[in-house]
Amino acid sequence: MNFKIENKIKNSLGRVGVFSTAHGDILTPSFVAVGTKATVKSLSPEQVKEAGSQVILANTYHLYLEPGEKIIKEAGGLHNFMNWLGPTMTDSGGFQAFSLGVAYGNKLSKFIGAESPEQKEIDEAYDENKNKKAKITEDGVEFKSIIDGSAHFFTPEKSIQIQNDIGADIIFAFDECTSPHAPKEYLNEAMERTHRWAERCLFEHKKNSPSQSVFGIVQGGRYEDLRKESAKVIGGMDFQGFGVGGSFVKEDMATAVKWVSEILPEEKPRHLLGVGEPIDLILGVENGCDTFDCVAPTRMARNGTLYTKHGKINIMNAKYKNIFGPISEGCECYTCKNFTTAYVSHLFRSKEMLASTLASIHNLYFLNDLMLQIRKSILNNNFFEFKQKFLETYKP
Repeated sequence: MNFKIENKIKNSLGRVGVFSTAHGDILTPSFVAVGTKATVKSLSPEQVKEAGSQVILANTYHLYLEPGEKIIKEAGGLHNFMNWLGPTMTDSGGFQAFSLGVAYGNKLSKFIGAESPEQKEIDEAYDENKNKKAKITEDGVEFKSIIDGSAHFFTPEKSIQIQNDIGADIIFAFDECTSPHAPKEYLNEAMERTHRWAERCLFEHKKNSPSQSVFGIVQGGRYEDLRKESAKVIGGMDFQGFGVGGSFVKEDMATAVKWVSEILPEEKPRHLLGVGEPIDLILGVENGCDTFDCVAPTRMARNGTLYTKHGKINIMNAKYKNIFGPISEGCECYTCKNFTTAYVSHLFRSKEMLASTLASIHNLYFLNDLMLQIRKSILNNNFFEFKQKFLETYKP
């Protein structure tokens, strides 16, 4: 793996670069399409590529359950199995420790937004006696399968072994993702556990598959002192790159990313996990992140929420039934070049399968094109002018 910085934003942490992998180069900044079960829902690999995606991220936990990492290895690895010839990533399963643990059956999220749970609900989520599908110990995480309820135990070593078998170009160390609602004492405990797990992951990875790049994950929640401590510890380990994970206060996400980027080694790539809103992507790039992933853009697309240069729209709204232009004026995606807003609205109202496909193509293209525009603006030294113009038009 090689990462080369091509240009930087003046008086900022942002940069553009080229990230070389065994399956091709990644031009940064880049939005990574999420293919949880080795597929981006409703899209073929060709459609994902035509929408401008360079990388696909798959989920270790889900692929372990079905079809199993040994089958993927037997098929020749993830690229052959899903017929995606470009770079790939796999996350570690750490997010499932959160989503199937304290977040299971609760209103807890990675972000503190407008709708937050009450303190009583938070306390119940962290009640050790409450029924959960994931329980965390020092050794690892005990999961209950979402398929049949069977018990499975992930250690840092097992996560790496599974990811080695799956064979993605970039893999992530096993970590404990936390909620921003968690008490600071617990966030500190989880962060320190993540650091110990990171050391175990590195040791295991070097035994098995040094050809893959492994990224360590910075945790620490929404607290500056914890974030900076985690960046120092993880940044001091021999990882090929770094992920910024865990939880944020939505409005302070960019600040938290800046705390981390100021400390992590500049010469190594940084990936912001689970972030995909257009404004968040711009702020993430400005504050030093190179790649991003999020399931939300394609999930929203399948539910009829589409990006436009003026903000998001709900295609099911009655006013779109007779709009005979593209979803977003000037968009060059396959959907906008070939179909009207009215037609896509009709597909959703009729519950046609094609609706999800056309909408997903559009949303992926929108974010990939945004990344390309950001890249060009940094190369041309006019990032802040681009940012101002975008924010004047796009209303979340």
